[in-house]
Amino acid sequence: MENAGSGPRDGQFSQGSARPGLAEAYVVWALFGVAALLDVITYSRIRPEDLYHTSHGGLGGGLGRALVFLNYPTALIAIAIVVLVADRTRWTWPAVLAVALCAVIVVPGVVDQSDLDATWINVVPALGVLIAFALTVRSGRDGWGDPRGDAIRIAAAVALTILALPWLFAQLGFYIPGGIFLAHERYHGAAVVHLGEHHGFEGLLLVVSALLLSRQLPRMRRPTPLAVYLSLMIAYGIGNMANDAWYEQLVKRGWSDWRIPGVMRPDLTWMWGLVILVGVAIYGLFWREVGRDEARKVGDPRGSGGEAGVTR
Repeated sequence: MENAGSGPRDGQFSQGSARPGLAEAYVVWALFGVAALLDVITYSRIRPEDLYHTSHGGLGGGLGRALVFLNYPTALIAIAIVVLVADRTRWTWPAVLAVALCAVIVVPGVVDQSDLDATWINVVPALGVLIAFALTVRSGRDGWGDPRGDAIRIAAAVALTILALPWLFAQLGFYIPGGIFLAHERYHGAAVVHLGEHHGFEGLLLVVSALLLSRQLPRMRRPTPLAVYLSLMIAYGIGNMANDAWYEQLVKRGWSDWRIPGVMRPDLTWMWGLVILVGVAIYGLFWREVGRDEARKVGDPRGSGGEAGVTR
């Protein structure tokens, strides 16, 4: 199959906009908005004891969990969207500020999986996300990206969504019905799949978002940084899904004592090494060509100014 993110060769975009569109970015914002709303609803109506590492119930608990969600994983995808917007409008101080605020999530303790109650520090990355959203809206839309590679994108998204079915039900506040794929069971008196948000579900959101945003790579002036970031995000999201699914569906059932190491935070583990290797492989297999196109655009005098990034 032709590289999913390779630059246009025959003029599909040659007469179109000289800058990337943001249609996919709006879809991603909608996905994260729905997930945040589900957090508010689910964590408001279900007792904290039946959820995961939260201690506040009611509307306050729901809003607090949604705020933490705006930190992780939303800030990670917000950074990618800012890079896309900046390629379209040039880097400005609000864009730099948005990335800096979103990056605060890497500071230990800002998002702690052992305590997911919101604190004041969570406002900082959430503000970065809000700035990223405002920059997106201010930058317009300008249509969809390159559809080549959509067959692979759709196949991957469908396969991973099937794996994520228990987490999708849990996000809605329900256990997946018994007797079907990955049915609900009990583990030491507790549910195998707890209600509420899972890092496996967050991984799915990251992968789907990266696949969507990758459609704009051929239209960017400098796509390489975003292509590398999205490649690693896909590998990182799959790593989180693998860790969550293996532990819940195999270890908790007693089918295996071995666990896949977690990858939510960077660490010197073989699993993190594998995430990086898979990310590099994804970039090399599907989006390396956009880097070559970038080099050609930089070397072509027509690649600057109003027609930057348009392959003729």
